Amino acid sequence: QMSNSSSLTEFLLLGFADTRELQLLHFSLFLGIYLAALLGNILIITAVACDHHLHTPMYFFLLNLSILDLSSISTTVPKSMVNSLWDTRAISYSGCAAQVFFFVFLISAEYSLLTIMAYDRFIAICRPLHYGTLMGSRACVKMAAAAWASGFLHALLHTANTFLIPLCQGNALGQFFCEVSQLLKLSCSDAYLREVGLLVVSACLGFGCFIFIVLSYVHIFTVVLRIPSEQGRHKAFSMCLPHLAVVSLFLSTDIFAYLKPPSISSPALDLVVAILYVVVPPTVNPLIYSMRNKELKDAL
Repeated sequence: QMSNSSSLTEFLLLGFADTRELQLLHFSLFLGIYLAALLGNILIITAVACDHHLHTPMYFFLLNLSILDLSSISTTVPKSMVNSLWDTRAISYSGCAAQVFFFVFLISAEYSLLTIMAYDRFIAICRPLHYGTLMGSRACVKMAAAAWASGFLHALLHTANTFLIPLCQGNALGQFFCEVSQLLKLSCSDAYLREVGLLVVSACLGFGCFIFIVLSYVHIFTVVLRIPSEQGRHKAFSMCLPHLAVVSLFLSTDIFAYLKPPSISSPALDLVVAILYVVVPPTVNPLIYSMRNKELKDAL
């Protein structure tokens, strides 16, 4: 008797540890990281919202980034903490679907937003005279809305596609949150190829964004290196480097998670990599942005 996905009521997430001491350690570590991410992002959101000096396109996009970071870490980490605390691994079927939906939504929107932020830096440095017209407040709101909307559509497609696949390989997932690639491993028919096809299309779109970011920065650095004054160069670099650091962190962890060769794949490594791309960027981004940024420090 094959268990059909319609009879599945819950999934089992990967537990971090079997002994109570380690479960509590995992809970405390995740709690510390989560609170740090919460604090950092809330500080940035508050500073940008309350200080009228920061009502510029660059900080408007940073505000959106912080909201996305805050939401994405809240989608995965609290559930894992609660499970460790109550010594369980279960997540309900609808809870799992919600996690897949929100995680794909927020990560996709964040990637779109990082692409838009590269465009903003590009216009600011390479086309400064057109900056006011190209990056007016209405244009910025439209761009941000497009990033959120594309993430939403993306998530809708992936979630619907993944949860329509018949699952018959049990209900245990090899990850601490519900992830599309882990759910596909439970499928027992060729239906999962549809979702694989969709993932390939997403990867191509993502690659397009990546090329756009790279080209933007090639242009930016060519212009910056031609700036005669050292002070001007320094100002331009301090505007771009935080964004570049955030993009690199986001992409390197994501690419490693999904494109690492199966030969080096192991449950422990998959777990570490997942923590890297799920937990680290939302926690570190506020630090990266506020460390070198005088305006933001003053506002805080």
